[in-house]
Amino acid sequence: MINISTYRFAELSGLRALRDDLLETCRRLELKGTILLAHEGINLFVAGGRESIDGLLVRLRAIPGLEGLEPKESVSDRQPFNRMLVRLKKEIISFGVEGVNPARHTSPKLKPAELKQWLDEGRPLTLLDTRNDYEVKLGTFKGAIDPDIRTFRGFPDAVRKLPADLKDQPVVMFCTGGIRCEKAGPFMELEGFKHIYQLDGGILKYFEEVGGDHYDGDCFVFDQRVGVDPALRESSHAVCFACLAPLDEEDQADPRHVEGKSCPFCFQGGPERMAAEIADLEAALKRVSTPLPGSVPAENRRPVHIPAAMDQRTLLDGLAALLPGTPRDEWERRCDAGRFVNYQGDVRGKDHVVRAGERVLQVIPPAVEPDVATDIRVLHMDEALIVIDKPAPLPMHSGGRYHRNTLQNLMNLACEPHVARAVHRLDANTTGVVVFARTRHFARLLQREFIEDRVEKVYLAKVHGHPAADAFSSDAPVSSSPDEAGTRDIDEENGLPARSDFRVIERLPDGTALLEARPRSGRTNQLRVHLWSLGHPIVGDPTYQPGGGLESRQTLATGEPPMCLHAWKLAIRHPLRDETMEFEAPAPEWAGR
Repeated sequence: MINISTYRFAELSGLRALRDDLLETCRRLELKGTILLAHEGINLFVAGGRESIDGLLVRLRAIPGLEGLEPKESVSDRQPFNRMLVRLKKEIISFGVEGVNPARHTSPKLKPAELKQWLDEGRPLTLLDTRNDYEVKLGTFKGAIDPDIRTFRGFPDAVRKLPADLKDQPVVMFCTGGIRCEKAGPFMELEGFKHIYQLDGGILKYFEEVGGDHYDGDCFVFDQRVGVDPALRESSHAVCFACLAPLDEEDQADPRHVEGKSCPFCFQGGPERMAAEIADLEAALKRVSTPLPGSVPAENRRPVHIPAAMDQRTLLDGLAALLPGTPRDEWERRCDAGRFVNYQGDVRGKDHVVRAGERVLQVIPPAVEPDVATDIRVLHMDEALIVIDKPAPLPMHSGGRYHRNTLQNLMNLACEPHVARAVHRLDANTTGVVVFARTRHFARLLQREFIEDRVEKVYLAKVHGHPAADAFSSDAPVSSSPDEAGTRDIDEENGLPARSDFRVIERLPDGTALLEARPRSGRTNQLRVHLWSLGHPIVGDPTYQPGGGLESRQTLATGEPPMCLHAWKLAIRHPLRDETMEFEAPAPEWAGR
């Protein structure tokens, strides 16, 4: 079986018709694999018989911009792919930095033989691995810098943490086949690195042309082979479906390795072990929140990302346009005070000309953060999920006056060195069920469930007034972004589609009502906005007021009457099991249940 992998950055058009054409061609030739198409180019991994592979290459080379397409080849005993996919993507390799266009500019390429010669001679240079952490675990060049990233989107932040003196030294980047370096190189040049090279064809081309000199281990590949050795033969490694860790023969023999479920790196044990881990995590959360991290003044730095629309504008103009909620003269005052720096700490003044994709850090002076609620309970914990009963007030993420007194930061501290990732969010003043993923792999799967509205969510809400009907709904569109005061509203013209269903549980003597609320979409503040627009705002809501008023106030202070909105139940498909699991956070006192 012939396996080919190749990519080409080129400005492609007519993508839908091209997708259909290539899919039909591959099916006719009985090929399997994946082809990614974007306006920036093509990326593919395909396997099949020799004649079929040659036929596909003839078709691809007939596409304008792909005439010189040259794949890397290897041989396997079996078909490494299960099906044939041709997908349209925004990027053929996800990076998320605007202003980087490899079809027009890439860093100089270094041939494998030339890199080997440089290494043989001991020439001074720095090798930089641009791959993900689980790929590096399988093998890398001797002495290479491992940026310790979990996805390629983390590469820019890792670059900004590199020693400043590397900017004046030769740096040779490498990845599996070269595609990531096509974007990494121009980005590093934007960050001020002066002598950037990329290994032409990546590790696989190096293996093909010069063997395994100066390289330790195997090379991770994204198919059922998992890894190949320097002779491009399939290695004996496997990969854990749960956490994507590469597994050598010893790892595979470990009793904690259960194919498709767990490995020595993510094994969590049975119910008794889980109960112990829940107790340990709750104890750790209590420890890291006593005292609260934000109770001690500390400087904070918040990144500002420069989009393509702000390219070549001054920093002051960019800030005023990107963040209009803060007056321009306030941004000017902060610039003049030296409050904006790059990742090396160099001050960026108001007249600094920014580039698309650039990031600057806003320095937040040391300050004590407001207190937050810390009675965080763990409802469920297994090899994939951590489910939390969030108290209030407690922001999920950094923002406004809160940098360290957030649920995500407390989870980071309690789970260290592992990273638990929140896959959705609740308002700071909302209590109830929050789901965290234990690995980035599970986070992607779970976030997809939320994005595609396959998660069933049930809230309890106490509202002003008695609704006339026992069951009612709202499908009013919610504004796509907050106004200058940070509030959202119904926007019939430009708002995002939204729907919420409500059922009256009880009409109370004090003129309030207890409702069951089911959001059928996931817009920010959706339930709060819909109930407010229907004339039944949530009791205790500091923003959406009775009588139709709006206040700019956001997070409540501890000790204030609560906002009566509670994420009561959540049902989601478990990423490892063929079942939907339901989680429930006990109803708060105000619900009277």
